[in-house]
Order: sequence, then C-alpha cells, then structure tokens
Amino acid sequence: MEDMVVVRKEGLYCIPGDFYIDPWRPVARAVITHAHADHARSGHTSYLAAEAGAGILRARLGADIALDTLPYGQSLTHNGVRLSLHPAGHVLGSAQLRMEHQGRVWVASGDYKLEADGTCAPFEPVRCDVFITESTFGMPIYRWQPQAEIFDDINRWWRANADQGRASVLFCYAFGKAQRILHGIDAGIGPIVCHGAVTPLNHLYREAGVALPDTLAVTDIESAGKSGKGGKGSRQAYAGALVIAPPSAAGSPWMRRFGDYSDAFASGWMRLRGTRRRRGVDRGFVLSDHADWPSLLQAIGDTGAQRVIVTHGQVATLVRWLRQSGLDAGAFDTEYGEEQAEDGAGVIAEAADA
Repeated sequence: MEDMVVVRKEGLYCIPGDFYIDPWRPVARAVITHAHADHARSGHTSYLAAEAGAGILRARLGADIALDTLPYGQSLTHNGVRLSLHPAGHVLGSAQLRMEHQGRVWVASGDYKLEADGTCAPFEPVRCDVFITESTFGMPIYRWQPQAEIFDDINRWWRANADQGRASVLFCYAFGKAQRILHGIDAGIGPIVCHGAVTPLNHLYREAGVALPDTLAVTDIESAGKSGKGGKGSRQAYAGALVIAPPSAAGSPWMRRFGDYSDAFASGWMRLRGTRRRRGVDRGFVLSDHADWPSLLQAIGDTGAQRVIVTHGQVATLVRWLRQSGLDAGAFDTEYGEEQAEDGAGVIAEAADA
C-alpha cells in the first residue's frame, strides 16, 4: 500500500490529502506544526495550524497570511483525509498532526517534549499506525533533569550575582525558551530585562493567557535615567538584574551597557562540555524544549505504532535502536534544525530572540 506521507523537494507531502507538513519551499497548502522559523516559513498560499499558535504565526509570517486554525482535538476532512491537531508540548501553539485515511492513521510529531511547563498545552500521546518523530536529542547521553531543579540552579546563580552587584545575562532562544524561563524562575530576586527580540513574544504569550512576570526593556531603564525618574542611566542601573537575550546578542555592542556581568546559556546542547566551552559563557543550564532520550522512547511507545519514521537530529542512532527493539524504523531527510534561525534573533526582532 502506498505511503500516506513522502518527502518531496518542497517538504513532507501527504499524498491523498495533497498538502505539505512544515514545508521548506513555497507550496499551495501547508500544515504548520509550530512557529519556529525552521518549520514555519513564508510564501505558502494557505496555512493550517493550531488555534493556540495563530498569534505567533501571524506575528512572524505576516498579519495577512491566509491562515485557518483548528482547536486541539477538533477535526476536519480534506480530500478524504481526516486531520486533527494535538498538543506537542514544545512551544505555544505547537502541535502533532494526525492524518486518517482509509482506515490508516499517520501522525507527524513536529517538535515535542513530554515534561509540561505551564507555557503551552502539554504533550498528548496519539495512537497511530505510523509515527513520524523528531530526534533532535536522540542519543542516550541526553537525559534531562526535572525542570524545577534547573530553575532552582538559575535562581541561585542570579541571586549570587545580585548579591555581588552584577547583572546576570541569560542567553536562550527568544521564542519558547525565554518564556519558559520567565514562567519558571523566582521573579522576586530582582528586576528582569528582556532584549527587544524577546519582548514582543512575551506580549503574545500573555495574550494567550500564559502567566509571565513583569519585564523591562533597556530603553525603560535608560530613559528613566535620562529623565531623572530614579534610574541611573548607567551600568550600575543593571546591577542585580536578570537579562534575557537571544544568542545573537552575545559579543554585540548591545552587551556593553551591562558592565560587570555574569553570563550563561540555557539549552539542551549545554549537556555537552564542548558546547559550553565554544559558547564561552560562565554557566550552562541544560534546559531543552525537546524530548530527551527516555522521553523519545516513551512517546514512540505510547503511540502503539509499529512503523516509525525518524527526522531531523540524531537519526541514525534512534533508527538503529528502534530496529533492535523490533520496530519497522526508517528515516526522512528534512531541512529542519535546532531553531537555527532563532540564533539570528528572529523575524519579529528584524521587523521591530533563540
């Protein structure tokens, strides 16, 4: 029987439905799993996405895109294929796509994580015959600590810097990771300053009902200093503050205003010592919005799928493990990456994270 989903030069293509999933070249009909720039690209004629992600998609791709949305779990039928979107737990609005046609069910995961974090709908296992899964951290070395422990570590680092009169600069992806950190930290330690690439996304999260602490922009502090309204308008004004900034800000002139600061990077890649050295930061916090190795295996097992297709990441390792476990496993060659465009601060920042 013909596969329901194949790879074409434009991206993952659903044959009976005649639509693409997170295509990387312009197409007529695109179903988008989430708004990170490697999955949601401009130029498509029409888009379908989860209702919860509509605001982010329009902000990133343009308010006038032809976007239809579905609430999680609600279905529609297109060309005989019944489609529904289910929470992926990755970022706000992220979804898995369930496709049912002639008694067969395929699910494309997009990016996902299993640990709920309060900033997006938690991951929902979806039973299927064939599961298309990411494998960003698909190696046994990748095993995450509970996020509460990571937030405690961030709080201790921030508090220690504040006690010494230093700013704490935390680099992280602007969309998803920044808001997850803001939601999880102890905002009572000191003021929180966000880079201009982060602030618009914070607004969208708040509009979606996600609780985030109050944050400042550098312009707020520096304007207050110039107007004599209590701000010092100098490096000392940032003493004790937590600064949330995209990776692209590191080493830029924007950083000079913070004077004597300690810096850190929050990412699953911080699990590797070499990555911490290359980033040249004082601290590395292992915090990822992707599933770790045990979670990947759990998610795959919970689908009940006997066939698994692995995409972007540590593909060969995961495919080999699944085959040794008795599953029919293969791979799709895709153009997705670890939110690589987020390192460049994101589309919103260019118009106004990574």
